[in-house]
Amino acid sequence: MIKSEYFVVGCMSGTSLDGLDLAYIRFFLDKKWNFEIIQVVTVPYSEEWKNDKLKALVTFSVEELKDVDEEYTELLADNINNFISQNNIANLDAICSHGHTALHQPEIGLTYQIGNLRLLSKLTQKTVVCDFRKQDVEFNGQGAPLVPIGDRLLFSEYDFCLNLGGFANISFEQKGRRIAFDICPANIVLNHYVGELGLEYDPNGENASRGLINESLLNKLNKLQYYKQNHPKSLGLEWVENNIYPLIDSYNLDAKTILRTFVEHIAVQIVSAFNEIPKSSVLVSGGGAYNSFLIDLLKSKSSNKIVIPSQDILEYKEALIFGLLGVLKLRNEINCLASVTGAEKNHSSGEVYQP
Repeated sequence: MIKSEYFVVGCMSGTSLDGLDLAYIRFFLDKKWNFEIIQVVTVPYSEEWKNDKLKALVTFSVEELKDVDEEYTELLADNINNFISQNNIANLDAICSHGHTALHQPEIGLTYQIGNLRLLSKLTQKTVVCDFRKQDVEFNGQGAPLVPIGDRLLFSEYDFCLNLGGFANISFEQKGRRIAFDICPANIVLNHYVGELGLEYDPNGENASRGLINESLLNKLNKLQYYKQNHPKSLGLEWVENNIYPLIDSYNLDAKTILRTFVEHIAVQIVSAFNEIPKSSVLVSGGGAYNSFLIDLLKSKSSNKIVIPSQDILEYKEALIFGLLGVLKLRNEINCLASVTGAEKNHSSGEVYQP
């Protein structure tokens, strides 16, 4: 039934492996879409899930992926059921889940997110909307990024929406079309190398700020072929494994030099993307917004107004927007933009499962 108000649980697990983000959200349509974030939580992954399974997904065989897919769906269901129970959530139209990306190679027609099985609906006994990327790839799109439709509908007052997660990605309006693309790797690389210092992440970019830039490495990073490609374009873990880690490791640098050099690389690539609309307002979300060293670099390198939103939006914007994608799918409305992904047409993407 088409209505003007929806209550959903949005679920997101990103490549930075911070944990599973869950958000209970009210969406309401009053000339434009509005939202209220009612309750949120991030459930950290166990060491086994983080290091032995999620980090290793790209190395698994198809059969191993099927097994871990079922296990992950059960984990997802347990966490969602706990979230619903602990917050006494009685009014719920759907669970809207991104799952977790296992494989993303759209150039060969492949994208696979674990946790998008019909089993999730059975275990939660709720309507589930999920698997948002697959159809777009079937329509010859990148299957990513999918968040820009939410940027357009929920955050139109900003010229740019910049997300600093595992990857840095951006979206903006250009001549009446929404444009978006992955800019470069971000936390996925920083968290990888700060691990050498015994840390999960680099608080405020402190360790990066104490390092020195290796100009040779920086130049080679900035000359990678991906940065010369026109959008639409997107990145995946496989690209990082093949292009970033081998290049950095060939230099045998200490961790702080690597962090400082890569933060500079991130800033250079982001500011280059800002050139699409000079002197603009930029809404920043994702865990990288807490990296004050990176944020200060962006401010020093551009004339744009950098806006850090409330904590709920900063940390849960993707869970929020996947909630909206689910609502749009329930209404059979466009939730995937061809101008963003390069697909053959705009479409309403995702699977809807009933218990």
